[in-house]
Amino acid sequence: MPRYRFTVEYDGASYNGFQAQKDQPTVQGALEAAIKAFSGQDVRIAAAGRTDTGVHATGQTCHVDLDKDWPARTVMNAMNAHMLDERVSVLDCVPVSDDWHARFTANGRKYLYRILNRAGRPAIEQGHVWHVKKELDAEAMHVAAQYLLGQHDFTTFRDAQCQAQSPIKSMDVAHVTRVGDEVHLVFEARSFLHRQVRSMTGSLAEVGLGRWSPEHFKAALDAADRIRCGPVAPSDGLYLTGVTYDTES
Repeated sequence: MPRYRFTVEYDGASYNGFQAQKDQPTVQGALEAAIKAFSGQDVRIAAAGRTDTGVHATGQTCHVDLDKDWPARTVMNAMNAHMLDERVSVLDCVPVSDDWHARFTANGRKYLYRILNRAGRPAIEQGHVWHVKKELDAEAMHVAAQYLLGQHDFTTFRDAQCQAQSPIKSMDVAHVTRVGDEVHLVFEARSFLHRQVRSMTGSLAEVGLGRWSPEHFKAALDAADRIRCGPVAPSDGLYLTGVTYDTES
């Protein structure tokens, strides 16, 4: 049974998260319906991560097993042809070995969080950025973000409904920079806890607003106590931008 890896881009504002749900529009549901439409096969795809409602992706990775050995380009084109009314697009598709797995083979995930930092509300980017009117100190946010690097107990930034076995994670990249009217936060790690990025972003915004010092942020992290987390940032500005693997096939 041939296995195919494909990269997906989607507008999360249009879906009730990635994971398939009965009677709810989801990214997984759109992809699986497209596969059935061209192949006639009922499938269950696997993804590198199950993003929440409203979260976007420019580099989600998935895989699917098909009964027929289709050319990979045909699989990509056929899926896109059956998703013209969806806010989902397949960017590439390649055959992989049957022991390659979109989730379990992954060794890194990359997220971008976009904050629109200006007085005027977003007109074009509404639903795709977090709008913060008061000026943010991106440099102070970056200083605080460096405390996230390395291995920590991230309980402070772990959602109460998180199902991960351990709150211990290692952060490889935590970078904050100003890009025009936006503040961009980039995080890279092998894996993340449920709503970890949004929780960290909300607390870093407290630093940027001058309500917390970088040392206050560090103390909140070190406390390993969810009560110490700042307001959780909304889903609007969060993007899964890429997934890395030791082997692509």
